Amino acid sequence: MYSQIDSNKRKSIILITIFTILVIFLGYVIGQATGYGYNGLIIAVVISILMTLTSYYKGDVIALKTAGAVGPISQEQNPYIYRLVENLAITAGIPIPKIYIINDPALNAFATGRDPEHASIALTTGIIQALENEELEGVIAHELSHIKNYDIRLMMLVIVLVGVVTLLADWFLRFNFFRSSDNRQNNGAIFALVGLILAILSPLFAELIKLAISRKREFLADASAALLTRYPEGLARALEKIAQQPDIKRANKATAHLYIANPFSKNNFSKLFSTHPPIAERISALRKMA
Repeated sequence: MYSQIDSNKRKSIILITIFTILVIFLGYVIGQATGYGYNGLIIAVVISILMTLTSYYKGDVIALKTAGAVGPISQEQNPYIYRLVENLAITAGIPIPKIYIINDPALNAFATGRDPEHASIALTTGIIQALENEELEGVIAHELSHIKNYDIRLMMLVIVLVGVVTLLADWFLRFNFFRSSDNRQNNGAIFALVGLILAILSPLFAELIKLAISRKREFLADASAALLTRYPEGLARALEKIAQQPDIKRANKATAHLYIANPFSKNNFSKLFSTHPPIAERISALRKMA
């Protein structure tokens, strides 16, 4: 289990490094191709910083509102859920996160925030009603593991990087389209061609890197949850039930990777670009830990 956690952390660092290099390189090439020189790189860095700050301080609020989450709830409003979260948070050695409820019959949950001191978890009414105590503990432990491992911060930053790459690519395509052919030749046809190729392919590469990081982090959170509860079978059974339930209503592509399971699992096309590994693989990995 510890080996799996260490391996996933190393791979995630490598992926996020590649992502950052991609953003910087795209900004440089676009600057050269459009005649702005290093200004393109500067613009890319400035946009990245602005979007990162917004995501860092307000990303959790946006995610919760997008999901239709209500809260935070108090111990008096739902003592059962509050105590489950409280006990597991104490065991994990992190502050008790704010708890939100999503009024939806689907079985799902997610965690968000920038660090353990500023974190929240959201549970659907469906998952609270459908799961047994040990199963719900496994789900909550999974989300607390995302918080403890700082996955919540990493995934917020990845959202920003994907957005920056897409924004830069869109800006280049629009700018290059309206420039005259003489200007394109004067600034270098080779740079323009490379910039155009990168602008078309970079959003796809960025999305694939985002999916890879998300999938690695889900395995890491599963392993961490099993370590926290000392009962991998609880989360394994919870995932089996989650796989049989309908998709959550208010999920969208921007926040899909936050959920414990793919909120678009019933959409065959979305499975090709899922931010989550197949549930069957996660269940198999958990049961090997028992």
